[in-house]
Amino acid sequence: MNFPAMLTRGLVCALAVWLSGCAQGVSRLDVSGPQDVHADIQTESDETPLKRRARIRLELASAYFQQGQTHVALDEIKQAIAIDPAYADAYNLRGLVYQRLNDLPLARDSFKRALALNPRDADAAHNFAWLLCQHAQYEASEAFFAQAIANPTYTHAAKSWRVQGLCQMRSGHPHDAEVSLSRSQELDAANPVTAYNLALLLFDRGDFQPAQPYMRKLNNGPFANAETLWLGIRIERRLNHPDAVAALADQLRGRFAQSRELIAYEKGTFHD
Repeated sequence: MNFPAMLTRGLVCALAVWLSGCAQGVSRLDVSGPQDVHADIQTESDETPLKRRARIRLELASAYFQQGQTHVALDEIKQAIAIDPAYADAYNLRGLVYQRLNDLPLARDSFKRALALNPRDADAAHNFAWLLCQHAQYEASEAFFAQAIANPTYTHAAKSWRVQGLCQMRSGHPHDAEVSLSRSQELDAANPVTAYNLALLLFDRGDFQPAQPYMRKLNNGPFANAETLWLGIRIERRLNHPDAVAALADQLRGRFAQSRELIAYEKGTFHD
């Protein structure tokens, strides 16, 4: 993933994590259908030849999706579902495909179907939450982020805490966002998106000193970009560190000469 491209005003507009695509207009959504929370966890020995065929189709679909061959991926997903109509993972990936294709109703229905078939699917819960957040259904999205995070077998809790924090920033709840991002940072201290947004929250409320370490580490690493350097400049300026400001400005000038951040710096337009 190209993290620097994800840092625009602290909001991730793609989850190639994770997710991608934006659409307009979404109504209140819920997950309906059978939800047997006591169903046994499927293991390799449970896989029938039919399920194996469906899994191979879905693995192909996932590879095509990652390569940007969205329609080919969708065709493979359709074949996987034709083989195994109760294949929850296939519906989850179908949701990502339709979201990339900007087809909100089918993306929504796909995630709902995935969760109806497998309420334990934390990835589907996360993906559905992000879809809801993108369309300003913040309260509903919180429930699905919580569902994903609460799953003890979920290995991407840091991601869900982080994206939930970004959604809370978007919805105008900075305190909740700080809690979520701090939890994400505890689980994944090296993530640049988390670091940037924590620093941004601290800066916006005037806590410049606590924001400084996040930005110094980020701007001294491989994920620095014009926006991170600009936030670093603004923090160091408020802390009255002219040498640090000048060093960051030199980086900005040398690496991002056409950036709007450099134009703002040269004009002295700090907006703080």
